Amino acid sequence: MSDDHVNSVVSYGLLVAWLLHDAEELATGPRWTRENVPLLRKRFPGVPERVWREMEAVDEREFSVAVAVMGAIVASAAVVGRRSGGRSAFYQGALNGFGLHGLVHLAQSAAVRGYTPGAATSPLIVVPFTLWARGRLRRAGVLRPAGARCGSRSGACRRRHHRLAHGRPQSHRGPGKGHVNPRVRCGYELAAAGQQPYGLRPIAPNCAT
Repeated sequence: MSDDHVNSVVSYGLLVAWLLHDAEELATGPRWTRENVPLLRKRFPGVPERVWREMEAVDEREFSVAVAVMGAIVASAAVVGRRSGGRSAFYQGALNGFGLHGLVHLAQSAAVRGYTPGAATSPLIVVPFTLWARGRLRRAGVLRPAGARCGSRSGACRRRHHRLAHGRPQSHRGPGKGHVNPRVRCGYELAAAGQQPYGLRPIAPNCAT
């Protein structure tokens, strides 16, 4: 197998793996949230009621738009990765973020002791592809060391995607000085409660987000 072919599989493979994974999230996410919020309310009584209301308010159109935006970002990363022979920090950051994203899905399923959207393709596609691609990059001598900021801007991009897709638009200034979107506050309150059901993870800027 030629190096050129390997580069194409490693780079464009990220986009293919992401498409398969997000197809699962798109197909199951909004419906799963609607059907499971009553159960989550009982299981996590320490979570403020408005958090559950915000989860119920997320519709399929909003979720689909967020997926489309993230798709454009991942496609860009794949193209840049191909052109750079896998050396691009943007591409490698997207790859690392994709793998971490899969691990978060698995942790979510463990937390709720059942299926959560994205949990099926995470162990079958997301994590294996990430490990394989990183191995290819390492053997080619172009793998960048993992940094304190998750490797590139893509970590922030993926966090923005999840805030949109899971009912947590980014923090922004509103009419009043110091205003923070209430959906963003919900993420922090959930973290303080020590619970992380699907779509409501802490949004502090760290590599586990």
